[in-house]
Formats: sequence, C-alpha cells, structure tokens
Amino acid sequence: MSRSDLLRTIMREHRDGLVSYAEKMLGDHGLAEDIVQETIIRAWRNSDRLLGTEGSVRGWLFTVTRHLVIDWVRKPHARREVVGVTYSDPVSNIDGVEAVHDALVVRPLLRGLSPEHRAVLVHIYLCDRSIKETAGILGVPTGTVKSRHHHALRRLRAIVEPEEA
Repeated sequence: MSRSDLLRTIMREHRDGLVSYAEKMLGDHGLAEDIVQETIIRAWRNSDRLLGTEGSVRGWLFTVTRHLVIDWVRKPHARREVVGVTYSDPVSNIDGVEAVHDALVVRPLLRGLSPEHRAVLVHIYLCDRSIKETAGILGVPTGTVKSRHHHALRRLRAIVEPEEA
C-alpha cells in the first residue's frame, strides 16, 4: 500500500468515525474536524511507520485523536477563547477504539426501548445524573424513574440475552 492509498483509506474508512469520536469529547463539530485534520496530517507524516507495522491503523488514529483532544483542552488559551467547549471522556479507562465500538453497540440497543425508558437510562448512565436529578429533568416522581430504570434494564437484558430472559 502506498502513502496515497493509505491516505485515501483513512479518509474513506475512518474520517467520519474520528470526527464523531472527537465531537463527543469536545461538543464542537468544527473543532472536531480540525482535530481530525491534524490526526490525518500526523498519519501522513508517519505513513512509513503505519505501513510497516502489524498493529491497527484505526487504533493508532483514534489514539492520536484522543491525545490531540486532551492536548487542546489542556491549553489555557484554548479554554478562554472558546466558551462552552469542554472535554468529556465518553468512557473512562477504555481505549478509544473500544469506546467507539461500544457507542455503535449501545445505540441500537437503546433504540429497542420505549422513549421513556431510553430517556431514564441516558440521563442516569450517559449523563451521570442521579435518580432525583433525572426525575426533576423529566418532570416525574422518583418512583417512576426507579420503575422505568428497572424495566429498561430488564428489557435490555432480554434483548442481549434472549434465551435467559
């Protein structure tokens, strides 16, 4: 594979996933595209290394993207220049590629739930809110949130492990 082929493959197969990953951490699509552009430049500069390794090019790209996001967030001038953009790691202590994989698996599972059950799980697990906070946001009693939480988890188990449910 040549450098040009590598770059075409990155753009075709990995660019959208990288932008989505960076955007989830930054909350800013334009900034995410800038980060991915820098990732691709670094891939171009390291193409000999990427072409010669047996490791995953995709894994390398996601790792570089994550490091660039972290570096950008740590810059004091960047925090003052762009109001409202903060770094939030989608999944702590997990390699970036695994986090993206999990996002691709979790979304279809959540679509199998009712909107009410899905909202409770999103607030509790993805937004890291308490049951009381979730109840306030959704405008329902805490008991309703607890019930929806219980039934949503039962439904997810039935989807994931149909023979055991």
